[in-house]
Amino acid sequence: MIAPKIMVVEDEEPLGVLLRYNLEAEGYQVEIVTRGDEAELRLQESVPDLLVLDWMVPAVSGIELCRRLRMRSETERLPIIMLTARGEESDRVRGLSTGADDYLVKPFSTPEFMARVRALLRRAKPEVLSSVLKVGDIVLDRESHRVYRKKNEIRLGPTEFRLLEFLMQHPGRVYTRGQLLDNVWGDTNYIDERTVDVHVGRLRKAVNNGRQTDVIRTIRGSGYAIRED
Repeated sequence: MIAPKIMVVEDEEPLGVLLRYNLEAEGYQVEIVTRGDEAELRLQESVPDLLVLDWMVPAVSGIELCRRLRMRSETERLPIIMLTARGEESDRVRGLSTGADDYLVKPFSTPEFMARVRALLRRAKPEVLSSVLKVGDIVLDRESHRVYRKKNEIRLGPTEFRLLEFLMQHPGRVYTRGQLLDNVWGDTNYIDERTVDVHVGRLRKAVNNGRQTDVIRTIRGSGYAIRED
């Protein structure tokens, strides 16, 4: 299973280290960012499965970044947990009204934080935790590592499996080669973007089997997506 990706925007280093340790211990991929402006740039490049956002980060505040994210189509539904030392009811209302899905007042316990993360992912993005993904007539079983189309099993290599899994988590969404490298391959320092084309070609051949409707969309100059129906 491709581990859910979580970005933590937090300028208090000890807290950032603590959150990273506990999130990674549960199998999440974690990126720590310490400034609001840097987080905004990273979110334009790649959207995680969940954002943990401190209210008072420097450059662009968490509350302002949350507002901006809700105005962009790519991030308008991004699950966001707001962290803050502001415990007044008016502050909680403001944070939630700006677009945060959940709100934790510092200091908070690690078990409560982890429970909030799991609950929000289950509610907002069940596909990242589900053991079975289904898009159109394609079914991917993460536990058995098997893929079926119209009940016929499809044999895939490990890279093609991860590629299909990632695309099926976001049906209809177009990803550039760079974004696919980042999310499917991870460490992309020594991998050429043309590698993506090779593996998409293999995936397309296996899934379509020469006779089926092509479920992989190629958007010239942009990237690839899986059809929603």
